[in-house]
Amino acid sequence: MDVVSVKLLPREITGKKVITLRRKGVTPVHMYGGDSPALALQVDAPTLRRILPEVGTNRPLSVQVEGKDGEDICFVRDIQHHPVTDEVIHVDFFRVDVSKTVTAEVPLEFVGQAPAVRTMGGTLIHALNSLEVEALPMRMPESIIVDVSVLDDFEKAIHVSDLNVSADVTITAAPDELVVRVMPPRKEEEPAAAEAAEGAEVEVISKGKDENDEEEDEKK
Repeated sequence: MDVVSVKLLPREITGKKVITLRRKGVTPVHMYGGDSPALALQVDAPTLRRILPEVGTNRPLSVQVEGKDGEDICFVRDIQHHPVTDEVIHVDFFRVDVSKTVTAEVPLEFVGQAPAVRTMGGTLIHALNSLEVEALPMRMPESIIVDVSVLDDFEKAIHVSDLNVSADVTITAAPDELVVRVMPPRKEEEPAAAEAAEGAEVEVISKGKDENDEEEDEKK
């Protein structure tokens, strides 16, 4: 696996004063986990905008801190966005031991075309778009492939147990949990049946009206 690297700088500004960093195009970062103490760090915003879409929350990241020897393998664990601009305003990096399994949310990648959609007019329904898995940090999958080309009728579905992952990757979801299926198209009511139903409704309404008229006559 190709590991993305990022270099972070120690941060002295904390609390509400970090707004001054953001005005300068610098994003505050927090790194924690493992046996080492948590660190207040910072990085220029353009660097974050480049790497975050690439690593997501399930790809390991090599983090180097200026003035500190070696590197740390981390996962992105929390990304805070500005409520108005949606700009990234804070990121948490979780430091991990590469010899111990970790848990991460892995996106599902749907490939192929479902015959039940293409030839039968069905609708592809995604019950899940990601799955929680356990794996060693350097063995964490970037995505899990779901081939929907096997869905050639409305009776078939793909469940967690149908997914193929490496032997060293464990999906934590129940094996019978639904991943994706094809729903049949909604049947339109036959014109004759619709007309018959409409006629029956008119008859009932008319009948009700006649009975009411008779009651009014009796009262008179």
